[in-house]
Amino acid sequence: MSLKAQSRLLRAIQEKSIQRIGSRKSIDVNVRIICATNRDLEEDITLKKFRKDLYYRINVFTITLPPLNKRKADILLLADYFVQKYAAIHGKDIVRISTPAIDMLTAYHWPGNVRELENVIERAIIVAIGNVINAHDLPPSLQMKDPEQQGKRSDSFKTLVEIYEKELITDALKDAYGNQAEAARLLGTTKRVIQYKVDRYGIEYLRFRKTLK
Repeated sequence: MSLKAQSRLLRAIQEKSIQRIGSRKSIDVNVRIICATNRDLEEDITLKKFRKDLYYRINVFTITLPPLNKRKADILLLADYFVQKYAAIHGKDIVRISTPAIDMLTAYHWPGNVRELENVIERAIIVAIGNVINAHDLPPSLQMKDPEQQGKRSDSFKTLVEIYEKELITDALKDAYGNQAEAARLLGTTKRVIQYKVDRYGIEYLRFRKTLK
């Protein structure tokens, strides 16, 4: 907003009246003003880009909304909401997000914030086969959880295979309530292989065990 427009807004707030373009007649207004910005207004004031008097006039009740990567607890809540929304839009019967997919969602740094999360979930809904969103339904950009780690793995095929393997083992452990021998039976392999993969991928299998009441 230009400084000239800021001056007009300040006058409207203070006098509680406006004039239509081309008119000299004042119109009384009774409004509530909600402002939003991604800029540092205090810095803009220092740089003479924002009026100090307007800033103090509108800065009555401030709500600071951190980026999505600073409020990890909201990611799953938003993801579940978008699953319901886009499953209905696309006529898909999606009932849940798999544990490995949840881990990928919460580990990602979300530079595009909520809008990026919404796009990711809609894409997953479209490509998902069955009623569960799996890790391989998510875009490759979610494979790295921090921009500084990008490019450290040149073998993308190997990365995708490992992600899928971890997902299969995690879901089997979930079905087996953390029992590695049972998970091995479900996957048609040995307990020793499962134990090796659990250690390699850092899978927290104990969280899937039943809690005795």
